[in-house]
Amino acid sequence: MATSNAEHDAGRRRFLKWGGGIIAGLALAPNLASASMHRSPSAVRTLNLYNLHTGEEIETVFWEHDRFVPDALADINYVLRDHRTDEIAPIDRDLLTLLYDLRGKVCTRKPFQVISGYRSPATNAMLRKHSRGVAKHSLHMQGKAIDIRVPGCDLLHLHGAAIELHRGGVGLYRRSNFIHVDVGRVRTWG
Repeated sequence: MATSNAEHDAGRRRFLKWGGGIIAGLALAPNLASASMHRSPSAVRTLNLYNLHTGEEIETVFWEHDRFVPDALADINYVLRDHRTDEIAPIDRDLLTLLYDLRGKVCTRKPFQVISGYRSPATNAMLRKHSRGVAKHSLHMQGKAIDIRVPGCDLLHLHGAAIELHRGGVGLYRRSNFIHVDVGRVRTWG
């Protein structure tokens, strides 16, 4: 039994639709594999931080083999210490993960320039006397906040990317050329 041109064309369209979907899926497969490797909990995560006050820079793997790397955390805590008192405190691991995700969102390999990481209660009180922008119960004192910028990255772009992560507080300080990010409740200002 012969098929009409209309039946042949309909069958061909079904095949192309079905086959095209397979071909498109195969074309996307490397990208999907790459994306899943990037999001995999076992992926290696690095941070590059430059402390503007001490001149210290660190680029380190802080997560690998499904866990945080203790030596890297200690090095990060040191670089993000209160530069006024030299007090070191643990930086919240969720903050480090937020920075890693923010770095990926703005597609940069450049270091975060750190204006303020950990702040001792004494430093926080001193800064409050000189600025209305310093919170009495600042999350900096808990190692849950950081003030940063990225060289060559537009400040508004960095600010918007941090807001899109929806992972805590995000403040914009245009006149001082930095943003604040923390892992407290979700809120924005500036």
